[in-house]
Amino acid sequence: MLLSSLHSENALFGMGNPLLDISAVVDKDFLDKYGLKPNDQILAEDKHKAMFDEIAKKSKVEYHAGGSTQNSVKIAQWMIQTPHKVATFFGCIGTDHFGEILKQKAEEAHVDARYYQQTQEPTGTCAACITGDNRSLVANLAAANCYNKEKHLDLDGNWELVEKAKVYYIAEAATFAKEQGFEETDDIAEIARRAQSLPKVNKKRQRVVVFTQGKDDTVATIGEKVTMFSVLDIDQNDIVDTNGAGDAFVGGFLSELVQERPLEECIRAGHYAANVIIRRAGCTFPEKPDFP
Repeated sequence: MLLSSLHSENALFGMGNPLLDISAVVDKDFLDKYGLKPNDQILAEDKHKAMFDEIAKKSKVEYHAGGSTQNSVKIAQWMIQTPHKVATFFGCIGTDHFGEILKQKAEEAHVDARYYQQTQEPTGTCAACITGDNRSLVANLAAANCYNKEKHLDLDGNWELVEKAKVYYIAEAATFAKEQGFEETDDIAEIARRAQSLPKVNKKRQRVVVFTQGKDDTVATIGEKVTMFSVLDIDQNDIVDTNGAGDAFVGGFLSELVQERPLEECIRAGHYAANVIIRRAGCTFPEKPDFP
């Protein structure tokens, strides 16, 4: 099969906070030592800094390339399968052991990760402290906050990758509604409608807006119309971990978007990827997708 120019190396570009996910089974004493609750999702404080080296020494520790945007491009690459390195990722890490592991894990995921390495802060990490069915997540952004545009993005070799891409993804939607002054409504369809009609430089095509709502319908604008798409049904007993569901939806969506598939197909792929990921611990997936 001949691949289109959009289905080629570096066609998808992602930029965000790279984290090395470190997962291990711990006991209650470990949680108590660091003041954690069984299902916490917190940012690390000074009292947690030693925890990351300690959990890395646990038996059966698992490492994965993480962080929201990196998860999404990693899943997009998994959905596409071949060629490798369709997805490019930029972010900042440290010059340390965890940074080397992160580079290795990104390579194993076949993502073309071009990290900016600096010495001021260690590589960002996210510890998943597993007790029974519970996962206490502690994220230390560290180096992820130290990205330097002039020393990395602006370099000729890196900027060439930006220019080579056809689809770009940067996760900064959390502040979008606030910055646009949409706080007075909580109607998701109305927010989508307003976002779709914001000023746009490229007049040749309309903006597409997609909002996910967990187990509730996905909302998308198609032309002037707001359409709802039902998510895939799943038995509650089959749900293992919902933390990576949003990242997975984005990854599945991008995998079809980069191939110029219709919006409906992009959303269907997003729902499929999310459905796979919530059946597994962490943002992990089987060797190959089963997406028709």
